Amino acid sequence: MRVLAAMSGGVDSAVAAARAAEAGHDVTGVHLALARNPQTYRSGARGCCTLEDARDARRAADVIGIPFYVWDMAEQFHAEVVDDFVAEYAAGRTPNPCLRCNEKIKFAAVLDRAIALGFDAVVTGHHARLGPDGLLRRSVDAGKDQSYVLAVLTRAQLDHSMFPLGDITKAEVRAEAARRGLAVAEKPDSHDICFIADGDTRKFLAERLGEEPGDVVDATTGAVVGSHSGAYAYTVGQRKGLHLERPAADGRPRYVLSITPVTNTVTVGPAEALEESHVAALRPVWSAGPVPAGPIECEVQLRAHGDVVPATVVVEGDRLTAELRRPVRGVAAGQTIAVYRPDPDGDVVLGSATISR
Repeated sequence: MRVLAAMSGGVDSAVAAARAAEAGHDVTGVHLALARNPQTYRSGARGCCTLEDARDARRAADVIGIPFYVWDMAEQFHAEVVDDFVAEYAAGRTPNPCLRCNEKIKFAAVLDRAIALGFDAVVTGHHARLGPDGLLRRSVDAGKDQSYVLAVLTRAQLDHSMFPLGDITKAEVRAEAARRGLAVAEKPDSHDICFIADGDTRKFLAERLGEEPGDVVDATTGAVVGSHSGAYAYTVGQRKGLHLERPAADGRPRYVLSITPVTNTVTVGPAEALEESHVAALRPVWSAGPVPAGPIECEVQLRAHGDVVPATVVVEGDRLTAELRRPVRGVAAGQTIAVYRPDPDGDVVLGSATISR
């Protein structure tokens, strides 16, 4: 089978490509150049699409013995991921840019191009399992499981995907990379948002959206307790950096409960006010077969690395609703709700949707 290995320059994608080649597939490596100006993106150990990463990916391809290319996808990445990130914050939502990159770039644009060029599948270093039954499952390494960020993939995209690392732990990946002579064996994982060079999200957004002063309002009393220079700088559940001018009457900390772009208002309140038992979401993607006609007893995950919660989910057309068996704090619009079916062989991803409220 002809497969295209997406090689980020990290240890996971290098070992995934090596495993695919060792399995007898005809593998070609490709690195995605995503930055219009690479110097503005994170570098060193904290990056994932820098010039250093491109060089690391090329060296890994040489060791594996596969052809290697660089695809320039900077303009599409900027439109689909960076611009979307800014627009979502401006609308009072909290996006996940890594998830959006998987959805719009790695498993849409790249896969479409790969299929057009005659490849049968795209192989990546994500920690998730895709078995003979075609179902997406959690990785055996619970701490590194990435099935949540893959839950946005359609059935057709999963049919042309390969995840060779889902049956081993991250420690085993590094050990295997060392045995194979890959220089990235001890390379630290990437962190944070690759297109925000200094990690200052508030500054990044302010440069693009400008300052928009507004009020911070206490949900309990309705009083104005502070001000802000842009509601986009806040996320639901945030506690630090609120700079409130008036403490709560009971002296307890307050958290961001909601962001209202229309009035440019940030509403704060006590921790218990963050608790949600009902979640509404839009644009469901169902990858585990036909969508069930009635309620689904399942488990849901509401953010990357978030807790798993038992729930009853109903999908009707372009909407998904979930009734949680126990309240969850800090559910943010713009994030993804991933739906799982518990399974002793690895929880199965049923589908996902974008949280609207």
